[in-house]
Amino acid sequence: MPILDARTLEFFSRSADQTRRLGMRLGGLLQKGDVVLLQGELGSGKTTLVQGMAHGWGSLDPVSSPTFVLVNVYRRPDGQALYHLDAYRLKSAAEALDLDLDWLMESGALVVEWPENIQSALPREHLLVRLSWIAEEQRGMVFLAQGSRYETLVQEFRQRVVGG
Repeated sequence: MPILDARTLEFFSRSADQTRRLGMRLGGLLQKGDVVLLQGELGSGKTTLVQGMAHGWGSLDPVSSPTFVLVNVYRRPDGQALYHLDAYRLKSAAEALDLDLDWLMESGALVVEWPENIQSALPREHLLVRLSWIAEEQRGMVFLAQGSRYETLVQEFRQRVVGG
């Protein structure tokens, strides 16, 4: 797992289960107000990563791609919510704001698939995860921190994934 700098972490997953486990570790670190952006083509592992993130967050809700409902909500027993927005069908940042995006970001943690479709509606500070399909059972992931909260998050995530 190469470390490009303190704000960046690169990882290669060799299975869907491994991608979910990474997501669990990341989800366990998320706090209310955190924003995680997932970039990657169809089949790159975005929803699989979110499955792990929701579980690590503490939700027992089933996770699926919110393509047709746009936003799924995964709640943990204390009532805190992880919001999962799929911006694939959104044409503009204005459409995202119509979904009350600001409220979602204030009310829980927010994970956004296809963030490039609504970039101007998203905060400058966030964790960007770029996912890529390498082979049938292999995905590449680069975690990029934008802002001090997310630099800390990447450092904590690195500790959970590789230790030391």
